[in-house]
Amino acid sequence: MGLFVIGSSNTDLVIYLDHIPKIGETVIGGESSVIFGGKGANQAVAAKRAGADINFITQLGDDGFGEGMKRHFIQEELPQRYVLTDSDQPSGIAQIFVSKKGENSIAVASGSNGTLTFDRLKPFLKDIVNSELVLIQFEIPIKTIEKIIDFCFDEGVRVLVNPAPAIKLTPDKLSKIWMITPNESEAEILTGISVTDQHSALRAAKIILAQGIEHCIVTLGEKGSVWLSEKEAFHFIVPSVKANDTTAAGDVFNGYLAEGITRELPIEKAIEIGHAAASLSVTVKGAQTSIPKREEAQLFLKKNPIETKKIF
Repeated sequence: MGLFVIGSSNTDLVIYLDHIPKIGETVIGGESSVIFGGKGANQAVAAKRAGADINFITQLGDDGFGEGMKRHFIQEELPQRYVLTDSDQPSGIAQIFVSKKGENSIAVASGSNGTLTFDRLKPFLKDIVNSELVLIQFEIPIKTIEKIIDFCFDEGVRVLVNPAPAIKLTPDKLSKIWMITPNESEAEILTGISVTDQHSALRAAKIILAQGIEHCIVTLGEKGSVWLSEKEAFHFIVPSVKANDTTAAGDVFNGYLAEGITRELPIEKAIEIGHAAASLSVTVKGAQTSIPKREEAQLFLKKNPIETKKIF
């Protein structure tokens, strides 16, 4: 088994507006849509569309949103045996505002995602041990995250952590992570460094690597990313695209990155295809509706090469 993604599933209730409402403000006139999302599901679908041999563990509620999500997973050819149900909690939902500039503001009601405990994962632990990589995010309980990290470390399974939404981990847990992929704000929460460009991203990455992590990729949105390992550092510069909706761009990057790693691509090549897929995704509205297929990402990368600069 190549890749396991463990994480959240949400139904996104999206409203497209001229601008994102301020506190106390009502904005009328935007179109709306219902789109499948959740960071875990977004990353799982991205990895699947990239061609990964993938299993996705998630938990839904026993309701209409959950049934819709299950049907969607069947269409995406994700194995059903890993889709759990909590009969006492509703499925997770997210309310998303998207502005004309492509900016977004998101509020999440975790529902069944918040009751995905490590005990619920125990029937699948033998399968996880046989995987090449486990990809996790922070939209499920932090205690579950910590136990997954401990378990994978003890069993010698590499863990790729997308620390979103950002939560500080203890030094003990950080030292057991193989790769971490914070964005600017997440890197600041983890390190105290205000990340605005490649130089501040590198400073933050050095602090993170000092915790014992082997690889840190700080994503910088339209400015690309900085990848730091013990041996070297690179700045990836992405092509300029017209952003219609940045929702899930980071998830697309992480899903494609994970697929590339399990396909044994060199890490820099996995980062490049991740950026290509993410760049394509921001040109399309929605979360999973915006995730490109592998052929589309490869064609975009061929036409728009990612500039890679070695820092040291």
